Amino acid sequence: MSAEAVRMEGIVKRFPGVVANAGIDLTLNYGEVHGLLGENGAGKSVLMSVLYGLYRPTEGQIYLNERPISIDSPAVAIRSGIGMVHQHFMLVPRLTVAENMVVGWETVRAKTFLDRPRIRQRIEELSEQYGLGVDATAVVEELSVGEQQRVEIVKALYRGAEVLILDEPTATLPEQEVAALFDTIRALQDEGKAVVFITHKLREALTICDQVTVLRKGEKVGSVPASEATERQLTEMMVGRDVVFEVQRERLESEGRPLLQLAGLSAVDDRGVPAVDEVDLTVHDHEIVGVAGVQGNGQTELVETICGLRKPRQGRVEVDGEDLTARSPRDMARKGLVHIPEDRHRRGLVLTFSVAENAILGRQYEAPFAAGRWGQSKRAIGGYARELVKRFNVSVPGVRTAVRALSGGNQQRVILARELDREPKVVIAAQPTRGLDVAGIEFVWEQLLEMRREGAAVLLVSMDLDELMTLSDRLVIMYQGKIVGERKPRDTDKQEIGLLMLGGAVEAS
Repeated sequence: MSAEAVRMEGIVKRFPGVVANAGIDLTLNYGEVHGLLGENGAGKSVLMSVLYGLYRPTEGQIYLNERPISIDSPAVAIRSGIGMVHQHFMLVPRLTVAENMVVGWETVRAKTFLDRPRIRQRIEELSEQYGLGVDATAVVEELSVGEQQRVEIVKALYRGAEVLILDEPTATLPEQEVAALFDTIRALQDEGKAVVFITHKLREALTICDQVTVLRKGEKVGSVPASEATERQLTEMMVGRDVVFEVQRERLESEGRPLLQLAGLSAVDDRGVPAVDEVDLTVHDHEIVGVAGVQGNGQTELVETICGLRKPRQGRVEVDGEDLTARSPRDMARKGLVHIPEDRHRRGLVLTFSVAENAILGRQYEAPFAAGRWGQSKRAIGGYARELVKRFNVSVPGVRTAVRALSGGNQQRVILARELDREPKVVIAAQPTRGLDVAGIEFVWEQLLEMRREGAAVLLVSMDLDELMTLSDRLVIMYQGKIVGERKPRDTDKQEIGLLMLGGAVEAS
């Protein structure tokens, strides 16, 4: 039996008006990967933030190597061998990898200068030992999401972590990088590290974890060996009911009316480098077209160019036969094209605004929300927001609540409610289920399928191949800014799509 690394007994964490953790017991062992599952707001990240010293427990005791310990800050946790890789990385973008390693943890030579050769040597040793491929001299802001995540793992190991907490580590990774991450986790396990794997993705938990603990509404539902668990069992533990991810939809007998047409569309990224290369694409009514690709191959720039957030270098964007190339996002919305952005905080919401204010973004100057030239009708806005909250089942104390106080799933519901209530002709959905729990994913899928049934054209951009294969009528694959293939999900498999995503040629059968 593996030696005990950490034992948390009766952990209670209260915030004003909220009990985030209600008497939770959890044991982590060396040489094991322990999965921590639960819906958004279930208390997973709070519990691990208590272990990492970001929060002090209201009640309860933590034991490290079977000895009681008080962890009142991350510095104490780090000195005690506990590291945490957060979902939103804690890196300084303009610094190099090596400089990020030692921020607040400087290795000095002659008590004056950073010992850069020693720092680089240690990074190279850790990178090679765990197969992480980290370049100590690279500037962080120039790295991909997957590369930055590997930097965070190296940083934790550099500081001596024997217990490593990974908070939603696959939320922003394409499938190919998930496989590489799992290789790293197995290497850490082989070295005897205790790894906590916080996730919403049941299949990944069953693949990589030895033990799985499920939380629901701040309470521990139970722990089960991963080898004895099923996706259905874990889902029921997480949400208290069965969640079915099988979709029912009518098959398209023939092509419908083209509602979104892209012709020779090209655009550059923020550095002026070509990112979208002469894309031709048509999406018809009653159709979902999925866009697959490894992150960084032009999907983000394609979405921004379609929606009016990025000017094209050449080409056309037509909605229901009308040329709307380079029109503003507001004009696009008025013409029937709406956008569910991949980053809900950066593009989808104003976090300091209330739910009601976010519900009318883009329509604040329109009747019935506008009152006079500069004023607004709070009664109309509040009534409309309450209707949306009810119809889209947003869990919120009231529509005057700041949207930043909501869970990620409920924030996404606010965006969906606002955009889909416009009865759009075209829906551009970029990573619409990123970071959502199983109930949130189920809800988003239902809404997109409902748009399809009502006759909208849906362009779905996702890094989740399962999602794309399940929802799409057609799939197009992007590589280096080009569409390099088109498939119907029923006529292909994930291996073929993955090969195309990496620029490989598929032999004709």
